Amino acid sequence: MRLRFWGVRGSTPTPQPENLRYGGNTSCLEFRSDAGSLLIVDCGSGLRMLGKALMKEFGNSPIHANILISHFHWDHIQGLPFFPPLYNEANQFHIHSYRPHEASLEETLGGQMSNPYFPVDMSAMRAGRRYSEIGESAFELDDFRIRPAQLHHPQGCLCFRIENRGKAVVFATDHEPGDPRSDRTIREVCRGAEVLVYDSQYTASQLGKEKKGWGHSSWEEGVRVCQESGVKQLILFHHDPDSDDRTVDQLQERAQARFPNCRAAFEVMEIVL
Repeated sequence: MRLRFWGVRGSTPTPQPENLRYGGNTSCLEFRSDAGSLLIVDCGSGLRMLGKALMKEFGNSPIHANILISHFHWDHIQGLPFFPPLYNEANQFHIHSYRPHEASLEETLGGQMSNPYFPVDMSAMRAGRRYSEIGESAFELDDFRIRPAQLHHPQGCLCFRIENRGKAVVFATDHEPGDPRSDRTIREVCRGAEVLVYDSQYTASQLGKEKKGWGHSSWEEGVRVCQESGVKQLILFHHDPDSDDRTVDQLQERAQARFPNCRAAFEVMEIVL
């Protein structure tokens, strides 16, 4: 299994010079199974560059992919209107997430392209699209096994344990520690995983003060989850818009002092398991 990071930022894109080493695009990961299946996790602004890379790779051949969406805040869906493969009728995409209370999954994702927010609606997307509303039961996508679980975040958020040929990666963004049920759940989902991609937007001191209730976590909590769940590698993710490259470097150094096998995610970083 291989994963590549196309967007690592949280909350809003930050296209500014002091963020170039880690990148300014919001949440988007690409997974390839050992058999070559394509799985996309989250559709933040990083999805645009993934789309361009896929079009170059596949050329005139159709693109078939499954998409997992953790939740519907802008930084996790804002890349969908700018994903070029969705406008090619030869391509096929199957989108999976939980059902929001207000509307169906398809209606919710289409809302950001409705009048007056966007010049065209989703009918301009000619690719084949299917939508599956999922719960917390495990399921198969090609040769991936997916285990979703609810995290503690305003309006909800799913984490995903993604397994392929005995290897496991947990994608857990937008989680605020402190809810006993969610804290137990994330440790269970992470048990024995090779990699945890974890929300490290704030520090523990920020979570105890001005950022309490915002729905995010810290590198300190990520280290605790890894140590208590036997995770081999921690990837700091969902970098704060106000954390420039130097700040992320410092957070990475502090985390590595407590958990050496730790890195801060950067755009186009690749992990092979």
